[in-house]
Amino acid sequence: MSTGDPRPILVTGGSGFIGSHLCDALIAAGHTVRCLDNFATSKRSNLAHLVGMDRFQLVEGDIRDPEDCRAAVDGVEVVLHLAALGSVPRSIAEPLNSHATNLTGFLNMLEAARLAEVKRFVYASSSSVYGDSKELPKREEHVGRPLSPYAVTKATNETYARLYTRLHGMHTIGLRFFNVFGERQDPEGPYAAAIPKFIKAFLGHSAPQLHGDGLQSRDFTYVGNAVQAVICAMVTDKPGAKGEVFNVAFGARTTLLELVDHLRTELARVDPAIAAIPVQHVPERVGDIRDSLADISKARALLGYAPAFDLQQGMQRAVPWYVAHWQ
Repeated sequence: MSTGDPRPILVTGGSGFIGSHLCDALIAAGHTVRCLDNFATSKRSNLAHLVGMDRFQLVEGDIRDPEDCRAAVDGVEVVLHLAALGSVPRSIAEPLNSHATNLTGFLNMLEAARLAEVKRFVYASSSSVYGDSKELPKREEHVGRPLSPYAVTKATNETYARLYTRLHGMHTIGLRFFNVFGERQDPEGPYAAAIPKFIKAFLGHSAPQLHGDGLQSRDFTYVGNAVQAVICAMVTDKPGAKGEVFNVAFGARTTLLELVDHLRTELARVDPAIAAIPVQHVPERVGDIRDSLADISKARALLGYAPAFDLQQGMQRAVPWYVAHWQ
């Protein structure tokens, strides 16, 4: 899809953490963007700077409503579907809500896109689909048994997308995001992600809570890399990409203890007292995977994905934002 095309690109979940950064990038590239969101878990303030622009359309609606989905896809050729209820712990506590949004909502949007003859449907999957697989690095063709309702919904999304590609010829591409972090990721609430929660704790001179021994490892992925991957999936002309799923990560492994040390060092530049704050170990969480590391060679080859920010570079961008907004 060329820049300057008057037809909008639909971003579902566009007021969310990743979605709002994606809207920014698309607008900056000259596209017209339509955002669909119900604001249940996101903030209107993430898009306040775009509201009123000629090339930005904000639609309040819910992917659980098929009519809202059909209205949202009217006149679009590309759907970038990010809307979901995130969080493994939330899905365990609220499996019906997780199913309604992440499965029924996904299928509503996929079917609306099919009926509208949308040319490309890019959707967010998750590294959670690897479940209990011990293989490192994680390769797209080897998944394990799911460990949470959230993982079940994302794995089923992939199955539906592949089916729609086979049955209807839809050009779907799934992106398995690995532990995305960055500016605008909310540190509030019981289901907040690790990095913003740790930053908020340090800024409040509290000990960040680590579930388990802290030796669990993750492939932390700066939001700028995630946005790049979505745009690469939107524009790739490689025939082998159609109907496929791809890992989206940096391709490096960091333990939670190492992560806390990185954050402590960065934040101590602003507040030296943070250097002395210890961590608090609490029991492991049900449904969490032990280790995660992505093989991103498939995304490099078929999407042209080339992550520009490692963990340190991402934190150097994200930490000042959190200091400015949460200190």
